[in-house]
Amino acid sequence: MTRPKLISLIAATVLADQLSKVAALSLLSQGTAVPVLPGFNLALGFNEGASFGMMGGVMAGKPLLMATLTGALALVFAFMALRAQHPLERAGFALVVGGALGNILDRMRQGAVTDFLDLYWRDWHWPTFNVADIAITLGAVLILAASLPLRPPQGAGS
Repeated sequence: MTRPKLISLIAATVLADQLSKVAALSLLSQGTAVPVLPGFNLALGFNEGASFGMMGGVMAGKPLLMATLTGALALVFAFMALRAQHPLERAGFALVVGGALGNILDRMRQGAVTDFLDLYWRDWHWPTFNVADIAITLGAVLILAASLPLRPPQGAGS
């Protein structure tokens, strides 16, 4: 993946995340779930912690600190993306960076990240999340996939 494609993937990730959040903020009301499919609702919420609400209590009321920490990690991952040799690894790092930047924009604009995707089973709900969280998770999967061997070592199974 070339550097322009890497930057384009980061930008497309940020754009998709921010456009989906604009739609969620315009169309949804906090506290009212909109059923979409069995096991899936749209439900507006705001997260002051890390992905999936982790560290929410520790970071509550500290959006600049959280944005700074996330920004530092995004810079590290951007550097790693530029140095990565495997295309899947580069794409994975780009998705992580794009997702992180999308969530940083929310923190800077409104002090918390907009979440609106709600997966559930009966009375159990996964923490509400957003497109940036999907990009970060998919990016991590791609980075891990890039580390897997493409074929078994010579002599295996003999």
